[in-house]
Amino acid sequence: MPSPEDLKKKLCRCIENAAQATSDFDLNPRVVLPEGRILKPAAVLIAVTESGQLILTKRAAHLKHHPGQIAFAGGRKDDTDRELTHTALREAEEEIGLDPTRATILGQLPCHDTITNYCVTPIVAMVPDDLTFRPEPGEVDEVFTVPLRHVLTPANYRIESRDWRGQKRYYYTVPYGPYYIWGATARILRAMAEVSTE
Repeated sequence: MPSPEDLKKKLCRCIENAAQATSDFDLNPRVVLPEGRILKPAAVLIAVTESGQLILTKRAAHLKHHPGQIAFAGGRKDDTDRELTHTALREAEEEIGLDPTRATILGQLPCHDTITNYCVTPIVAMVPDDLTFRPEPGEVDEVFTVPLRHVLTPANYRIESRDWRGQKRYYYTVPYGPYYIWGATARILRAMAEVSTE
């Protein structure tokens, strides 16, 4: 198991080397996006414990958008948010009870463009191992962890497809145990995996 300092260095390498923005359309270059499309700012928190566990959530099954999907804590930038780091920390506190004072922010990754017209900025942070999470029942069914080494291993990813608006849509998945990680979450993690050894 890497030391917290080695883990921090690895995460910082990912941030430094991730020069290219990602998109839900990366594997679907023929998708024609509407002219004049406006992206709304949002942020997610990629929180990693000092023992190398990535914190993820399972969205509540009754939600209108992406019910039951695996996601980072995060959401849309509010007018009251000073910056996107504040957005990610505020949302993590609301969704999983993460005390923002216990997160050490390491930096951010390039924006991820989503089908739902958000420009999502991933904020990378390290957190202590002894955190207790309180899932917000209106938004989160479960908080769980995945070994960071699993999602930073490119060989663990698959490309799958499903029909979307009359066309085949391709996307990354990185399953772990009972958890089916796909979509924007998997694409952001795949981008980290691609640069983690550079």
